[in-house]
Amino acid sequence: MACVEAFRDAGAQIAAMSRNKARLEEINADNGSLALVGDCGREDDVRQAIAEAQTRFGRIDYLVNAAGVVGAGALAATSLTDWQDVMDANLTSCFLLCREAHAALKASQGTVVLMSSTNGINGGTRLSGAAYAVAKAGIINLTRYLAKEWAADGIRVNCVAPGPVETPMIERLSDDEHAALKQLIPLGMYATAEQVAAKTLFLCSHHAATTTGTVANISGGLMLD
Repeated sequence: MACVEAFRDAGAQIAAMSRNKARLEEINADNGSLALVGDCGREDDVRQAIAEAQTRFGRIDYLVNAAGVVGAGALAATSLTDWQDVMDANLTSCFLLCREAHAALKASQGTVVLMSSTNGINGGTRLSGAAYAVAKAGIINLTRYLAKEWAADGIRVNCVAPGPVETPMIERLSDDEHAALKQLIPLGMYATAEQVAAKTLFLCSHHAATTTGTVANISGGLMLD
């Protein structure tokens, strides 16, 4: 929701998609926004969502994919179903959203920001599992690929790569795991969802007009460029 709030505060009209109906309640309360219940990893849902957004607003200027789920555990203990679920939610969703929105983004000379992770840079750990690390690495190369392919269409494509972020996603960790993780971060703190949203908004703004194909490191020094 942090990205939704950041863009709405900046004056954008919002089309938000989630398979979690409860998370869309605030969007539904805003008559100027479009709340779409659907799964970003399902082709039909994505195609319908993009079509509805174009019908409502007449154009798409920004595409932000903040959907994602984590796995956990060793590769040998990962089922094919769990692997596919994590890959679909994180990586396939980016592919589908970008593909379906391409024509609209070309028409508007729009911008894409995808959500990667430091796990996609450093290989990850068992805390989030192999599928998550591989999916987030795939997002980084999808970003770089599209930045080159779509530059001729006037579309900029970037991604953000946060370290741990203060969201419900990390509530599964124990106090000892949190303490150990923060010891690895030079600044000793997690990013907030609002900070990640602010970087996302910047990458969509005119201030980043010559920025494409970048991976924005938001990790408190956990990863050093």
